[in-house]
Amino acid sequence: MPVASRRRGRYRWLKWVAAAALVALLIGEGIYLWPRLHDSWLVLTEIHWGWLAACVIAQAVSLSGYGRLQKQLLHAGGVDVGQRKSVAVVYGSTAMAVTLPAGQVFSTAFTYRETRRWGANPVVASWQLAMSGVIAGIGLALIGLGGAMLVGQSVSPVMLGLSLAALVGLIVAIRYVSAHPHAIEVAARWVLGHVNRFRSKPAGTGMATVRETLAQLESVRLGKRDGVLSAGWAAVHRVGDIACLGFACWAVGADPRLSGILIAFAAGKAVATIPLAPGGLVFVDATLIATLTTAASISASQAVAAAFVYRGVSFILVAIVGWIVFAFLFKGHQHEDLEFDVEMERREQREQMEQRSQIEQASSPDPPPPSG
Repeated sequence: MPVASRRRGRYRWLKWVAAAALVALLIGEGIYLWPRLHDSWLVLTEIHWGWLAACVIAQAVSLSGYGRLQKQLLHAGGVDVGQRKSVAVVYGSTAMAVTLPAGQVFSTAFTYRETRRWGANPVVASWQLAMSGVIAGIGLALIGLGGAMLVGQSVSPVMLGLSLAALVGLIVAIRYVSAHPHAIEVAARWVLGHVNRFRSKPAGTGMATVRETLAQLESVRLGKRDGVLSAGWAAVHRVGDIACLGFACWAVGADPRLSGILIAFAAGKAVATIPLAPGGLVFVDATLIATLTTAASISASQAVAAAFVYRGVSFILVAIVGWIVFAFLFKGHQHEDLEFDVEMERREQREQMEQRSQIEQASSPDPPPPSG
């Protein structure tokens, strides 16, 4: 029996454990919500279809904004990609993130692989993923602070200033690194010198890898226009998702406070980052219901119904569309993964050889001029 088959058989029980855990989570959610389900069902039978349609459109705008953010960051790295391809990857990666165990890992790997297919080098592909996550995290913190300010709670000016300074400082730091790679090389040489001295190795050990990474990083040019557009599309992404939650509340006849919607949204997204269940199942739902009831001042039955509508659109509908997009556009890529990995490895080896050759030529002394 092949080794791969034995390994699959050995870990097959994990699927049954994951399925049992998912069923237990669904049962737990049903028990938690059962006292309110009857009233919530009555609310759902009188749902406003116009607001429900607006909820779906707002979620589509949110994901489109994230696709634009990804597209803009890749453009800063010298990679041009169409909006349709970018949004398709966003849908596919989101479906993985919200439905698979450890979905964030699969989602990140999928996005990285597809951006590499578009021509991004490893540094640019990783930089795009990191920047998208950092910008989204800072935006979420600002949304939570904004909700607290609207509800009348005291917000530390230091915390607000630190959040804004983090976003501005991040953009400035990226621009500085891109414009002054030699300064980063000097700092890296100093750090490596001390590390290699501690490891009893030659002082220059590892500098070739640093120079190769900096050579790839030089392709990133996050100018003012790219920085402003990236921040703008990140805002579209978040505002669209917040609007989806607000429209879900109005669809069930609730009249929530804006501050409560912001607080509920920030709390739900924060809980969703904890890898306890696919898509934060049960935990995100309970958080939304609790915060909508307390902070948005709507009834418990309306909160349950609103959370059901919002999660139905942002979780279930997006997952269905995402897997359909994956099946039609990306499933064939999975059969080409081995060939793609081999080709990428060969391409990276060629690029590294060329970069080393250029570095050696740049660092070698000029030949003496020919005599008379």
